[in-house]
Amino acid sequence: MGIRKHTPEQIIAKLREAEVLLARGETVPKVSRKLGVTEQTYYRWRKEYGGMRVSQAQKLKELEKENSRLKRLVADLNLDKMILEEAAKGKLLSPSRRRRCVYRVREKMQVSERKACRVLGQVRSTQRYASNPRADEAALTAAVIELATQYGRYGYRRILELLHRDGWKVSHTRLERIWRREGLQVPKKQPKRKRLWLADGSCIRLRPCWPGHVWSYDFVMDRTHDGKAFRMLTVIDEYTRECLAIDVARSLKSEDVLYRLSRLFVERGAPDHIRSDNGPEFTAKAVRKWLGRVGVKTLFIEPGSPWENGYNESFNGKLRDELLNGEIFTTLREARYLIDEWRWEYNTFRPHSALGYKPPAPKATLPPGGEWSQPSKRQGGSTNIAGGTNG
Repeated sequence: MGIRKHTPEQIIAKLREAEVLLARGETVPKVSRKLGVTEQTYYRWRKEYGGMRVSQAQKLKELEKENSRLKRLVADLNLDKMILEEAAKGKLLSPSRRRRCVYRVREKMQVSERKACRVLGQVRSTQRYASNPRADEAALTAAVIELATQYGRYGYRRILELLHRDGWKVSHTRLERIWRREGLQVPKKQPKRKRLWLADGSCIRLRPCWPGHVWSYDFVMDRTHDGKAFRMLTVIDEYTRECLAIDVARSLKSEDVLYRLSRLFVERGAPDHIRSDNGPEFTAKAVRKWLGRVGVKTLFIEPGSPWENGYNESFNGKLRDELLNGEIFTTLREARYLIDEWRWEYNTFRPHSALGYKPPAPKATLPPGGEWSQPSKRQGGSTNIAGGTNG
């Protein structure tokens, strides 16, 4: 038989009965026996409820319940705060990260899964989800990391095209998931540039309409490891995006420009127009007269408006981003070799977004079987995943 628990109303009624019995001269032990409790219980009741009315006892009971509830609430809030502080070491932007965070919080804070999921905003069904990776997941991940390591300045779209060439049947959503999971990224900041527009909203620029319609050329400068500067003359076909030539020398003058153009005109045929900035090598009288005699019209951009030569400026940016910023050239001969190899890779292998992720001159790499060929890795510096280099 269990111990009966008395309510405050019953306790106050018994205390009143005890007061009457004690007033008649009975002793406390005898009174306690009549009440059906021990002497210790009687003294405890008298200490807690002596002289108290029933309404006061009820109010005291309610206050005790409220105090207990508030204590539990404060304890829960403190626990929630500790859980959030433990999880605040990183952003929880994906269910997988929340899942790992819940595991860590439960292990360190010794809380239930329900509590951790509620505080961190994780659905319990998602927390208990067990992924079933595909059989080729590990091989595909290794292939993505290898390509991202070899081509550190390529984004996931170009990597997707390279995977398709290698025979992988993978969707862009699956590749994006692997890309994010492995922490691959291409850090690149593009400054905003103003354009020069006409009143009708068209840009002051002749747009190429067929191969050989508009060529453009420009200079790029870099330095070898000993600090000596060298220049590069880049020539591209704006319609096909193909790089026609990159001449590398310590010094390039108008005579060098004429020599390169004459060689290209013989091999490729003269273009209808050729675009450049207002540098002295391009605006020299000898260059302009010679171009006029061979029937090539010159297009000079506005001074201080490099965006009007956008195709060539974009190419030069890729050259610097994917090669020049990632290589240490010990000699000029080494620079010539690596730059020419990169030009061949750009023309025949690198996916170009404006061409449907096909290279500008793919036929140069197609063997009789029609399969894509992948260029060998450049020597002299290995590109890491984030785009940096080890000289």
